[in-house]
Amino acid sequence: NICAEDIAAGSKHGVMPVPATASAAHQKTFCKYTEIIAENGKVIGFYAQDTISNAQLIRSRNILEFYLEDVPGSTQGANKSAIANAMADNGANMLIMNGSDDGLNDVPDDIPGQPLYDTELIVEGSKAYIDNDYENHRDAAFEEILHLMHGYGIGNLDPEAGPGANEVYSLAIDAARENAMANGLWPTASANADTKNWIEELRQEGSLSHEYLASVIDSYYGYWGAFTENTGGMWGIYAAKTRADVASLDTQGLAVVEQYFNANVTYNTIIASEFDGVFSLSFDAASPYTFKSQYLINAQLSGNNNSSLIGNDQDNRLAGNAGSNALDGMAGTDTAVFQGNAADYSIDITGNDILLQDSVSDRDGIVTLKNIEKLDFNDQIQHFKNGVLLVQ
Repeated sequence: NICAEDIAAGSKHGVMPVPATASAAHQKTFCKYTEIIAENGKVIGFYAQDTISNAQLIRSRNILEFYLEDVPGSTQGANKSAIANAMADNGANMLIMNGSDDGLNDVPDDIPGQPLYDTELIVEGSKAYIDNDYENHRDAAFEEILHLMHGYGIGNLDPEAGPGANEVYSLAIDAARENAMANGLWPTASANADTKNWIEELRQEGSLSHEYLASVIDSYYGYWGAFTENTGGMWGIYAAKTRADVASLDTQGLAVVEQYFNANVTYNTIIASEFDGVFSLSFDAASPYTFKSQYLINAQLSGNNNSSLIGNDQDNRLAGNAGSNALDGMAGTDTAVFQGNAADYSIDITGNDILLQDSVSDRDGIVTLKNIEKLDFNDQIQHFKNGVLLVQ
């Protein structure tokens, strides 16, 4: 069946069957699974139904790993092990469901966790990602996975989520939210009656700060930059649409983010296998998806289409696929990543460009490198300087 094939294909990426220790309801509802193991040895699970691709499942885990990554020097995020431990202790699980959040496929009542739907989990490089399809495929992964960490790990007023691990940070989020509400930043003064009713429902649930922080995060990482129907983020409920807007309009919201989160998205972004063209990590107003991709650092093509990657001014790690690719690191100290040993590749240097061809089929293909300073092979790292490759 489809899930068995997915599990076999994704096993090297941590995709596995639903654990035998899971409840009968989990076994009946979901067909594949991945997990994060907290420092205390307990797990945070990601359960997926049968139309969820491996790429979607892996992306959801990557996002939480990114959120839980320590940010040295930050006031609240320098050591997040207690957050991950609390999440595992409190039974935090992502429940990745087929279809849409339209009431046709609700999570069964006997399965606790945070739902995320197929149409909300958008893989980088997919058509919905490139087209910024807010109407049919609004990417809610950063939002819903944040809710899981906020409620089950950091802590908030929701009594059903269990005790949090960082009350100081939770109170800072609440204070920023109160400031935003007092100043008409969230919700904005133009909020309609439905939004105002929703806000009251959140107030009664104790989850106002959940939704406020999600609005800040989505704008901070560029997820509303391409939205043309309103000047604000989160359908216009939040005044700030881009990171620059957050910085200028909601300084307390910006401070809350920078106390805990990394400014750039550090997980290895696996570009959708169907992508065909040039995927850019540099902002370009002519390609509105780059409102989001400008904050990525590491990207890897998948599949076998003849596609390319353009980096940004960060220290990028870029990898091709089984086709013919061009990788341009742009500024920064950039690394091209290869699956095989250095001896598996033929290498031709012309000026400051490098052409490599993998001798193993269906692996790294043919790759042209530009503005790349390091080549990371399975067995060694080579440095490229002044037209010469030197083994580290």
